[in-house]
Amino acid sequence: VSADSAHQADVQRAAGWVADQFRAMKFQTEVIPTDKHPLVYAETPARPGKPVVLVYGHYDVQPPDPLDEWISPPFEPTRRDGNLYARGATDDKGQMLTHIKSAQAWMETAGELPIQLKFLIEGEEEVGSESLETYLHAAGTADKLACDVVVISDSSQFGRGQPAITYGLRGICYFELTLTGPKQDLHSGVFGGAVRNPAITLAQMLSTLIDDQGRIQVPGFYDGLDELSDEERQQFAALSFDEQKFKDQLGVDALMGEAGYTTLERRWARPTFDINGLTSGYQGEGAKTVLPAKASAKFSFRIVPHQDPQKIAANVRKYLESICPPGIRMKLVDMHHAPGLVVPLGSPFVGAAAKAIEQGFGRAPVFIREGGSIPICNSFAAALGVDTLLLGWGLDDDNTHSPNEKFCLEDFHRGIRSSAYLWEQISNLAPRTT
Repeated sequence: VSADSAHQADVQRAAGWVADQFRAMKFQTEVIPTDKHPLVYAETPARPGKPVVLVYGHYDVQPPDPLDEWISPPFEPTRRDGNLYARGATDDKGQMLTHIKSAQAWMETAGELPIQLKFLIEGEEEVGSESLETYLHAAGTADKLACDVVVISDSSQFGRGQPAITYGLRGICYFELTLTGPKQDLHSGVFGGAVRNPAITLAQMLSTLIDDQGRIQVPGFYDGLDELSDEERQQFAALSFDEQKFKDQLGVDALMGEAGYTTLERRWARPTFDINGLTSGYQGEGAKTVLPAKASAKFSFRIVPHQDPQKIAANVRKYLESICPPGIRMKLVDMHHAPGLVVPLGSPFVGAAAKAIEQGFGRAPVFIREGGSIPICNSFAAALGVDTLLLGWGLDDDNTHSPNEKFCLEDFHRGIRSSAYLWEQISNLAPRTT
């Protein structure tokens, strides 16, 4: 759990475990220290005249809370109903492991891989990848990581048994807002009505960020936004998406969102606003009539390609400062942000991946976008000048970031096979690197 300093030793052990997997295969392996959590780097021998692939993954995970909703302990992997249940099962340990295991299978059966693989596994993906960002800009890193394409498996299939290649991701702008009123909690009966309540003010301020039609109200927010083409909208509409099944899966009786767009369009290719957490006042058992001194919220915007996250962050700050009332002090922390991403479908590496996945799954993949963010994709493009293949083996009901996270074991093995075929398919392509 990279977000919790109490788990520092656990994160270090996780890095060591990953490094041991590579050492067991005789890969050249290095644990790279950082100011926070280490990077694990490994590579196979060079194959002159063949492409080089950089495989990225992360060994850190989200906090397991709330613990009482887990059927089995989050850090004791448990097989149940054809799935492996554990925190990180699908995000991203299980998916990352498919590529490690495919490399192992090649080594055990053929003695060598048909291409050179480089692995870069980090421990801060869930908290913004700060150390990896620093490493990518360090002297010598671009040469060390030089490759023809990056492969990441940290996304999902389109549905059970329907593999997918993800060609687009939304970006993110994540904030923490803290409002402070009086110097300490006050008696709400004695002081209520005379002193501004930070919790009420927080709710009022946050409610102005979005209207009842799902449109974000921050001035300039939609500047530069990439509208979906008619062709893409038709492609989305052609996908077999069952809204009733989707509602049943989530346990809701209705869907909502920005007017004029379908559910897939809203999830994959439109900006959204969400409050991720709220804290204020008395949360213990029973009643305590306080007027809280502080209130805080963590909230995020998902953004789409060509929206500028830095500009959005500045506009959000300016807007909130303009509506913060007298009697309240405001602190806004820009926790992390990243732009959206679209990968060109005409890339020969996309074609190779499609063939490999069809071999591994026995079914051709569909091409989709996803609503989540993998900020490091843009960083790899900037530092290394290459595109990223997003090959997800997970499912939408894998409970990523939620209790009872799981990974289908059948898809784990399909992912290993697809990965093994991918190295073979890529070996037939001309390398960019020398």
